[in-house]
Amino acid sequence: MESLPEAVLIRILASIPAVDLVLACRLVCCQWKNLVDGAALWILKCQQEGFAGAESEENAENWQNFYFLSKRRRNLIKNPCGEEDLQHWGEVENGGDGWKIEELPGDFGKEFPSEEVHKYFVTSYEWCRKSQVIDLRAEGYWEELMDTTQPKVVVKDWYAGRSDAGCLYELCVKLLSENEDVLAEYKTETIAIPQDNDASWTEISYTFSDYGPGVRFVRFEHGGQDTLFWKGWYGVRVTNSSVTVEP
Repeated sequence: MESLPEAVLIRILASIPAVDLVLACRLVCCQWKNLVDGAALWILKCQQEGFAGAESEENAENWQNFYFLSKRRRNLIKNPCGEEDLQHWGEVENGGDGWKIEELPGDFGKEFPSEEVHKYFVTSYEWCRKSQVIDLRAEGYWEELMDTTQPKVVVKDWYAGRSDAGCLYELCVKLLSENEDVLAEYKTETIAIPQDNDASWTEISYTFSDYGPGVRFVRFEHGGQDTLFWKGWYGVRVTNSSVTVEP
Protein backbone atom coordinates (compact mmCIF):
# COMPACT_ATOMS: atom_id res chain seq x y z
CA MET A 1 0.00 0.00 0.00
CA GLU A 2 3.05 2.26 -0.07
CA SER A 3 1.97 3.63 -3.46
CA LEU A 4 -1.47 4.67 -2.20
CA PRO A 5 -2.04 8.36 -1.53
CA GLU A 6 -2.08 9.06 2.20
CA ALA A 7 -5.68 10.29 2.12
CA VAL A 8 -6.81 6.97 0.55
CA LEU A 9 -4.81 4.94 3.08
CA ILE A 10 -6.38 6.89 5.94
CA ARG A 11 -9.85 6.07 4.61
CA ILE A 12 -8.95 2.38 4.43
CA LEU A 13 -7.52 2.38 7.96
CA ALA A 14 -10.58 4.24 9.27
CA SER A 15 -12.70 1.17 8.45
CA ILE A 16 -10.65 -0.97 10.87
CA PRO A 17 -11.74 -1.29 14.55
CA ALA A 18 -9.90 1.16 16.79
CA VAL A 19 -8.34 -1.47 19.05
CA ASP A 20 -6.86 -3.26 16.02
CA LEU A 21 -5.45 0.03 14.75
CA VAL A 22 -3.57 0.61 18.01
CA LEU A 23 -2.51 -2.96 18.79
CA ALA A 24 -1.81 -4.32 15.28
CA CYS A 25 -1.83 -1.81 12.41
CA ARG A 26 0.41 0.62 14.26
CA LEU A 27 3.15 -2.05 14.29
CA VAL A 28 3.15 -2.76 10.53
CA CYS A 29 5.52 0.01 9.41
CA CYS A 30 6.63 3.55 10.18
CA GLN A 31 4.08 5.05 7.79
CA TRP A 32 1.17 3.25 9.45
CA LYS A 33 2.50 4.10 12.92
CA ASN A 34 2.60 7.79 12.01
CA LEU A 35 -0.94 7.65 10.63
CA VAL A 36 -2.31 5.85 13.70
CA ASP A 37 -0.53 8.30 15.99
CA GLY A 38 -1.69 11.30 13.96
CA ALA A 39 -4.90 13.29 14.12
CA ALA A 40 -6.34 12.86 10.60
CA LEU A 41 -7.27 9.19 11.00
CA TRP A 42 -9.04 9.73 14.32
CA ILE A 43 -10.83 12.86 13.14
CA LEU A 44 -12.24 10.79 10.28
CA LYS A 45 -13.30 7.96 12.63
CA CYS A 46 -14.95 10.52 14.93
CA GLN A 47 -16.83 12.00 11.98
CA GLN A 48 -17.90 8.57 10.72
CA GLU A 49 -19.38 7.65 14.11
CA GLY A 50 -20.96 11.01 14.83
CA PHE A 51 -18.55 12.13 17.56
CA ALA A 52 -17.42 15.18 15.55
CA GLY A 53 -18.96 17.38 12.86
CA ALA A 54 -17.87 17.44 9.25
CA GLU A 55 -15.93 20.65 9.87
CA SER A 56 -14.04 19.17 12.84
CA GLU A 57 -14.94 22.14 15.03
CA GLU A 58 -13.96 20.29 18.21
CA ASN A 59 -10.56 21.42 19.44
CA ALA A 60 -9.30 18.09 20.77
CA GLU A 61 -5.69 17.99 21.91
CA ASN A 62 -5.53 14.24 21.28
CA TRP A 63 -8.04 12.94 18.75
CA GLN A 64 -7.25 9.30 19.54
CA ASN A 65 -8.18 9.84 23.20
CA PHE A 66 -11.19 11.91 22.12
CA TYR A 67 -12.39 8.95 20.02
CA PHE A 68 -11.92 6.36 22.77
CA LEU A 69 -13.58 8.56 25.40
CA SER A 70 -16.53 9.28 23.10
CA LYS A 71 -16.84 5.56 22.28
CA ARG A 72 -16.87 4.60 25.96
CA ARG A 73 -19.17 7.38 27.15
CA ARG A 74 -22.00 5.88 29.17
CA ASN A 75 -23.53 6.08 32.62
CA LEU A 76 -21.19 4.31 35.05
CA ILE A 77 -23.82 4.24 37.83
CA LYS A 78 -25.54 0.87 37.90
CA ASN A 79 -29.25 0.67 38.66
CA PRO A 80 -29.74 4.46 38.76
CA CYS A 81 -33.55 4.37 38.84
CA GLY A 82 -34.36 1.48 41.17
CA GLU A 83 -35.34 -1.01 38.47
CA GLU A 84 -33.27 -3.62 40.35
CA ASP A 85 -34.37 -2.66 43.86
CA LEU A 86 -31.20 -1.67 45.79
CA GLN A 87 -28.84 -3.92 43.82
CA HIS A 88 -25.37 -2.40 43.15
CA TRP A 89 -25.82 0.20 45.90
CA GLY A 90 -23.53 -0.22 48.91
CA GLU A 91 -23.08 1.30 52.37
CA VAL A 92 -26.86 1.57 52.55
CA GLU A 93 -28.08 3.54 55.57
CA ASN A 94 -31.73 2.78 56.26
CA GLY A 95 -32.88 5.42 58.71
CA GLY A 96 -36.50 5.44 59.79
CA ASP A 97 -38.34 2.89 57.66
CA GLY A 98 -35.41 2.76 55.22
CA TRP A 99 -35.22 3.17 51.48
CA LYS A 100 -38.15 2.24 49.26
CA ILE A 101 -38.60 2.11 45.49
CA GLU A 102 -41.83 3.56 44.08
CA GLU A 103 -43.39 4.01 40.67
CA LEU A 104 -43.54 7.48 39.14
CA PRO A 105 -45.20 9.87 39.72
CA GLY A 106 -45.99 8.58 43.22
CA ASP A 107 -48.38 10.10 45.76
CA PHE A 108 -48.34 13.91 45.66
CA GLY A 109 -45.60 13.76 43.02
CA LYS A 110 -44.97 14.74 39.41
CA GLU A 111 -43.88 12.80 36.36
CA PHE A 112 -40.18 12.76 35.55
CA PRO A 113 -39.01 14.90 32.57
CA SER A 114 -37.90 11.78 30.68
CA GLU A 115 -40.37 9.05 29.74
CA GLU A 116 -37.54 6.50 30.02
CA VAL A 117 -37.50 6.83 33.82
CA HIS A 118 -40.26 4.88 35.59
CA LYS A 119 -39.16 4.54 39.22
CA TYR A 120 -37.39 6.41 41.99
CA PHE A 121 -35.84 5.78 45.41
CA VAL A 122 -37.54 7.47 48.38
CA THR A 123 -36.25 8.15 51.89
CA SER A 124 -37.93 8.02 55.28
CA TYR A 125 -38.14 10.05 58.51
CA GLU A 126 -34.48 9.59 59.47
CA TRP A 127 -31.40 9.91 57.27
CA CYS A 128 -31.17 7.39 54.45
CA ARG A 129 -27.97 7.21 52.38
CA LYS A 130 -26.57 4.91 49.71
CA SER A 131 -23.44 4.91 47.59
CA GLN A 132 -21.56 3.32 44.70
CA VAL A 133 -17.82 3.14 44.12
CA ILE A 134 -16.84 3.06 40.43
CA ASP A 135 -13.57 1.33 39.51
CA LEU A 136 -12.39 3.36 36.51
CA ARG A 137 -9.84 0.79 35.32
CA ALA A 138 -12.47 -1.95 35.39
CA GLU A 139 -14.69 0.32 33.28
CA GLY A 140 -11.95 0.71 30.64
CA TYR A 141 -10.29 3.98 31.65
CA TRP A 142 -6.58 3.17 31.86
CA GLU A 143 -4.08 4.89 34.19
CA GLU A 144 -2.22 6.93 31.55
CA LEU A 145 -5.49 8.31 30.20
CA MET A 146 -6.68 9.41 33.65
CA ASP A 147 -3.27 10.82 34.63
CA THR A 148 -2.33 12.73 31.47
CA THR A 149 -5.57 13.55 29.64
CA GLN A 150 -7.58 13.91 32.85
CA PRO A 151 -10.95 13.66 31.08
CA LYS A 152 -13.95 15.39 32.56
CA VAL A 153 -15.91 13.42 35.16
CA VAL A 154 -19.50 14.63 34.97
CA VAL A 155 -21.86 13.89 37.87
CA LYS A 156 -25.63 14.36 37.74
CA ASP A 157 -28.51 13.55 40.05
CA TRP A 158 -32.23 14.29 40.22
CA TYR A 159 -34.25 14.92 43.38
CA ALA A 160 -37.79 15.93 44.32
CA GLY A 161 -40.09 16.13 47.31
CA ARG A 162 -43.73 15.29 47.82
CA SER A 163 -45.96 18.32 47.61
CA ASP A 164 -47.43 17.53 51.06
CA ALA A 165 -44.14 17.09 52.97
CA GLY A 166 -40.86 18.91 53.42
CA CYS A 167 -37.56 17.06 53.05
CA LEU A 168 -33.75 17.31 52.96
CA TYR A 169 -31.29 16.21 50.26
CA GLU A 170 -27.50 15.83 50.05
CA LEU A 171 -25.03 14.71 47.37
CA CYS A 172 -21.33 13.97 47.88
CA VAL A 173 -18.97 12.73 45.13
CA LYS A 174 -15.28 11.99 45.64
CA LEU A 175 -12.46 11.16 43.24
CA LEU A 176 -10.23 8.60 44.95
CA SER A 177 -6.69 7.33 44.48
CA GLU A 178 -5.52 3.72 44.40
CA ASN A 179 -5.43 3.81 48.22
CA GLU A 180 -8.80 5.61 48.31
CA ASP A 181 -7.30 8.94 49.34
CA VAL A 182 -9.59 11.84 48.39
CA LEU A 183 -8.08 13.76 45.45
CA ALA A 184 -11.12 15.91 44.66
CA GLU A 185 -14.57 16.30 46.19
CA TYR A 186 -17.92 17.88 45.43
CA LYS A 187 -20.48 18.14 48.21
CA THR A 188 -23.73 20.05 48.21
CA GLU A 189 -25.03 21.93 51.17
CA THR A 190 -28.01 20.25 52.79
CA ILE A 191 -30.81 21.27 50.44
CA ALA A 192 -34.15 21.86 52.17
CA ILE A 193 -37.41 21.46 50.23
CA PRO A 194 -40.34 23.06 52.10
CA GLN A 195 -43.71 21.52 52.74
CA ASP A 196 -46.33 22.52 50.15
CA ASN A 197 -43.70 22.56 47.37
CA ASP A 198 -44.69 21.87 43.75
CA ALA A 199 -43.03 18.41 43.70
CA SER A 200 -41.01 19.26 40.59
CA TRP A 201 -37.88 17.29 39.78
CA THR A 202 -34.60 19.21 40.01
CA GLU A 203 -31.33 18.21 38.34
CA ILE A 204 -28.02 18.86 40.06
CA SER A 205 -24.78 18.63 38.06
CA TYR A 206 -21.06 19.04 38.66
CA THR A 207 -18.01 18.54 36.40
CA PHE A 208 -14.59 17.55 37.74
CA SER A 209 -11.65 18.76 35.60
CA ASP A 210 -7.93 19.40 36.09
CA TYR A 211 -8.01 17.17 39.16
CA GLY A 212 -4.42 15.95 38.86
CA PRO A 213 -2.96 12.47 38.38
CA GLY A 214 -3.83 9.36 40.38
CA VAL A 215 -7.63 9.13 40.13
CA ARG A 216 -8.71 5.47 40.06
CA PHE A 217 -12.18 5.45 41.67
CA VAL A 218 -15.29 7.62 41.87
CA ARG A 219 -17.42 7.42 45.01
CA PHE A 220 -21.01 8.64 44.59
CA GLU A 221 -23.25 9.07 47.66
CA HIS A 222 -26.62 10.71 48.08
CA GLY A 223 -29.51 10.64 50.51
CA GLY A 224 -31.97 12.56 52.62
CA GLN A 225 -35.01 12.39 54.88
CA ASP A 226 -38.31 14.11 55.50
CA THR A 227 -38.59 17.07 57.87
CA LEU A 228 -41.92 16.16 59.45
CA PHE A 229 -40.78 12.81 60.90
CA TRP A 230 -43.86 11.04 59.60
CA LYS A 231 -43.67 7.26 59.66
CA GLY A 232 -43.37 5.85 56.15
CA TRP A 233 -41.74 7.33 53.07
CA TYR A 234 -42.24 11.09 52.92
CA GLY A 235 -38.60 12.07 52.42
CA VAL A 236 -36.69 13.18 49.36
CA ARG A 237 -37.00 11.17 46.15
CA VAL A 238 -33.95 10.51 43.94
CA THR A 239 -33.51 8.89 40.54
CA ASN A 240 -31.58 8.85 37.26
CA SER A 241 -28.19 9.40 38.92
CA SER A 242 -25.23 9.38 36.55
CA VAL A 243 -21.44 9.51 36.38
CA THR A 244 -19.85 9.83 32.94
CA VAL A 245 -16.25 10.25 31.78
CA GLU A 246 -16.19 12.63 28.84
CA PRO A 247 -13.64 14.15 26.41
